[in-house]
Amino acid sequence: MIEAVAECPVNLEEIDLFKAGQQEHWFESYKILHEEAPVMRIPGEGTTPGTDGFIITKYDDIAMIIRDPYTFPQPSYGGAGLEVEEEDDHSVLLDAMARNTLRPNMELHKQHRIQLTDPWVGATGAPRHRPMVTRFVDELIDNWIDREPAEIDFVEEFAAPLPQMVMTTILGFPFEDMPQLRIWGQAQVRRFVYGKGHRNLMSDEEEADNARDLGDFMQYVQSHVTKKRQDPQDDMTSFLTQVEYMGRKLTDSEVVGVVFGMHIGGLETTQYAIAAEAELLGRDPELWNTLKADRSKIRFFVEEGMRIQAPTQGLSTRMTAKDVELRGVTIPKGSILHLRYGAANHDPEEYPCPADVDLSRPNTGRHMTFSQGIRVCPGAGISRLEQNIAWERLFERLDGISFTPGKNDFRHQPGIMLGLWDLHLNFEKAK
Repeated sequence: MIEAVAECPVNLEEIDLFKAGQQEHWFESYKILHEEAPVMRIPGEGTTPGTDGFIITKYDDIAMIIRDPYTFPQPSYGGAGLEVEEEDDHSVLLDAMARNTLRPNMELHKQHRIQLTDPWVGATGAPRHRPMVTRFVDELIDNWIDREPAEIDFVEEFAAPLPQMVMTTILGFPFEDMPQLRIWGQAQVRRFVYGKGHRNLMSDEEEADNARDLGDFMQYVQSHVTKKRQDPQDDMTSFLTQVEYMGRKLTDSEVVGVVFGMHIGGLETTQYAIAAEAELLGRDPELWNTLKADRSKIRFFVEEGMRIQAPTQGLSTRMTAKDVELRGVTIPKGSILHLRYGAANHDPEEYPCPADVDLSRPNTGRHMTFSQGIRVCPGAGISRLEQNIAWERLFERLDGISFTPGKNDFRHQPGIMLGLWDLHLNFEKAK
């Protein structure tokens, strides 16, 4: 559902980051917040009646908060936006995922990453997938490169299917299941897209519908876990069923929880990033020419693209375990903190001229798009690999791209993430 565009705020009183259609003006809002209210109170939006929420937008403040999980733990609904209340099979499996990925114990979290996820999707393990990702990128380009007229919906025909193909392969799911896996992937992020306010709340009916979809996905994953325990293959799910973790094998619910987290983290964010990078290139032909001439700069472009148009604009929340003071604002215990990673990436004190693509920016790799520190997104490595290979091959096989006249409004999905609905491009095949 495409929302009407809201009016662009011109002062602090007009800012509502969660208002329908306001995602088209987030960056204008961030500028005002940085200057006038880097810690902005949201009355009545805390964890209990009478407590407040706060929007945090400055880079240094967010960096401090995410490195102190004891003062600023994640709320009970956590990164998945789900409160586990009833002990049905669905909630038990979600709780397993939450225990494994959201626990405040940093040493346990570190071991979880090192032993379970890094070998497959982290910075150390992702390079093993380079041949596979390259093959998929070329297959997708093959589907349209000889088309006449030379026009594509870049989101539907490249940015969306690539991460789906990659994660389906890594997790060891059958390719013929991809249409249904895509539906389940959309269910996993539905709260972030259609949920209301900074707590991403949905109606009871929406919750029930989404729970059914997620329950079906959990049952699907469980069936594959059972098969792979008996007949392991060369995929991440099989690995998780066999690995010795802290002196024992993982339970089925723990494996399902990790796979659930990998699936949700491996799809939309990478799709949104690749599409946003294509938009940046469509707006700046000279940038295309620069990267076409010197492919060694692609990795810097990918980091700048993720910084400027972060898919995870407002994905993370924390709460205060005690009273704290931040930039002269007293934040009581029990308050909810809404961390705007997208605003941190546009903090002019950290990134001068933040809206500009600067391929020589020395600190671009320290952006907040994947969070930071031990809690950095476990799939950051595979996402970076996909983006870099995508542009390596696109620059090799194309001489240029441009926006298809009359077909783009550059509108984004609602919610707390930033993703283009579509992006229509004309392309020129390399000579």
